[in-house]
Amino acid sequence: MSQVLIRKALEKRLNTMSPTLATAWENTKYAPVNGTPYQRVNLLPAEPENPTLGGNYHLEQGIFQVTLCYPIDAGPGIAEARAELLRARFPRALSLTESTLSLTITRTPQVMPAFVDGDRYCIPVRIRYHSHINS
Repeated sequence: MSQVLIRKALEKRLNTMSPTLATAWENTKYAPVNGTPYQRVNLLPAEPENPTLGGNYHLEQGIFQVTLCYPIDAGPGIAEARAELLRARFPRALSLTESTLSLTITRTPQVMPAFVDGDRYCIPVRIRYHSHINS
């Protein structure tokens, strides 16, 4: 259940970002509109950590990746500006709560190198998180 709550907390925070941007949520149908920017979202869980022996405590961690996809041939500026907005929206040490779960953004979000995908200029932004789980 922790992965479900982690995804929900992170997606909720992204979904309330302003200005809004069309979003291709993971495992949902999305048809990009020609000439219109959008973002793709992926939750990339990492191996849980077990810092103690015994008990039911563990640390869930991973990356919430938002890939910004902008029309090609418009230059990098607008996509880079949106990447900076994402960094500001998910600052290091931000705490999010969903139901009984709390998670923390553990690092300043990382803007990855851009790449071209068809008719899109794409910039992935990686948001690292962790959550202490006592089950």
